[in-house]
Amino acid sequence: MNMLDRRAALLGALATSGLAACAAPVRNGPAFARPAPLAALRASPDRLFDITVCLRPFRAAGPRLDTEKLGDTLVVHNYGHGGSGWSLSWGSAEIAVRKAMAGGARDIAVIGCGALGLTSAVMAQRAGCRVTIYAKELVHQTRSARATGLWTPDSRIALTTAAGPAFADSWETMARASWAHFHAWLGRPGAPVEWIDRYVCTGETMEQAGARLKAEARETLDFAEYGRRIADLTPRSQSMPPGSTPFTTRYVRRSETLMFNIRPYAEMLMQQFLGAGGRIEQREFHAPNEIAALPQKTVIHCTGYGARALWKDDSVVPVRGQIGWLIPQPDFNYGLYYRNISVVPRRDGIVVQALEGGDMNGYGDEREVVDRAESMRAVQTLASLFPSA
Repeated sequence: MNMLDRRAALLGALATSGLAACAAPVRNGPAFARPAPLAALRASPDRLFDITVCLRPFRAAGPRLDTEKLGDTLVVHNYGHGGSGWSLSWGSAEIAVRKAMAGGARDIAVIGCGALGLTSAVMAQRAGCRVTIYAKELVHQTRSARATGLWTPDSRIALTTAAGPAFADSWETMARASWAHFHAWLGRPGAPVEWIDRYVCTGETMEQAGARLKAEARETLDFAEYGRRIADLTPRSQSMPPGSTPFTTRYVRRSETLMFNIRPYAEMLMQQFLGAGGRIEQREFHAPNEIAALPQKTVIHCTGYGARALWKDDSVVPVRGQIGWLIPQPDFNYGLYYRNISVVPRRDGIVVQALEGGDMNGYGDEREVVDRAESMRAVQTLASLFPSA
């Protein structure tokens, strides 16, 4: 589940959905013409129709993309992307498939059917491989299906002190490759990928926010922020003039970013995989030796948080995230960030994610139980962003 970087958001750097990269000079002009009147969000607790929880697989050193041998089986790991799984999926899959095919393999197994498993399988097919997915759950049942759906390629991706300088280059390669792949999904039926406007609403200036967040940063982990490396991919954010939005806050910044409507996006990936002759076998693995017993001798391992138990990988740290789902509102088509609450206007429901506790929200918390009070508070807070009728 993706985590919007709170510091970047409050600094108005939402040109890439919270990347610190885009705290750049404001650009004026036609790209940021005055928007059409914005519909108010119907932020009422009785419109909460569902609440979901998932655990993001964070690794301080960044995603695991190395290889290992289990007897005569080559395993290529592709997991541990924190809150950046969907965003980095295609670039990460390119790396994994290249390593899998380096020895000439053309019959490949993929373990896992979430964001990384599906994209790895499709990428391997495009490279001419025969692919079988083995997974306990199909994509709509996985933790990937409970993500927020925002383009957040460096959300909980690594710790600056643990990742090392080489990872930053690898991250940029993955981010740019993924971005290029997403273009192919724009404009398709069901809007699997689309552009949205997003507004950061605050009662303080950017200078005041910067000073406060600098002080708060001493109490948080040093999560890596690589957004400046890809600042050229999206437009810069813009300060909105007073009276141009319906919000009650004094300061508002607007940006544009990608959003994934995960349900139709995942369904199209599944259709593409199956249509190209891919096979899926629902199966649960309890130990690596069971994977080594598969008929395929080249395996791409994409179990996400499940790798903590399956591979006994204690470097995988859970980061709990909860989404409250408001009934879809066709006229509400923009994202928000207000008082540590992120809102994403998905077609299947409006995502409301409370980031209580700031940057450390959910870190190390392995509870996958619903906290209804958390979502209720978030919705009630959002109601104060809009003038009373």
